Amino acid sequence: MPVQSVPNPAPQPPSPPQAAPVPRLPASAFKSPPVLLTGVVDYAMYQAFRQQFDSASNRELVVIEMSTLGGDPEVARMMGEDVRFASETEPQRRFVFLGKAAIYSAGTTFMSFFARVNRYLARGTRLMIHERKLAKNLVIDGPLTACLATVQATLNEIESSIAIQNEGFQNLIVGS
Repeated sequence: MPVQSVPNPAPQPPSPPQAAPVPRLPASAFKSPPVLLTGVVDYAMYQAFRQQFDSASNRELVVIEMSTLGGDPEVARMMGEDVRFASETEPQRRFVFLGKAAIYSAGTTFMSFFARVNRYLARGTRLMIHERKLAKNLVIDGPLTACLATVQATLNEIESSIAIQNEGFQNLIVGS
């Protein structure tokens, strides 16, 4: 069988310039974080977060320090969306997560909203990552169409929660 020459591939456009790597922060950057969050992730924490976060609007580097045993994952998502929005609308600023001691459940959800290069953990910090939980009594009583609507609404709630949970897991592993 005769050898055939391989045609030259079409010239490729030059690769776009890569963004400069984000520098690792020195320990001194974490000395006095402008946002300190401790305790249960709930609406009271969200209120404290917004107050401190808004007060840090003049800072180029915003370190958000957290220690939590968990709480409401939807509140964690609200705080995370605030950070994501600020990161997108103010790219000259850097938002950094510092986990201390324990970052459980909803705290890990919040951490997932930060770019991997902006996630830091203090020595000895523990993370807890798990599926969302649901405890609900489902009462089926009445006309069959009403019963079906009740069951379908619960199924939709579970499916939506799984999708949100998986989005959070995906955000957590991006770039890892």
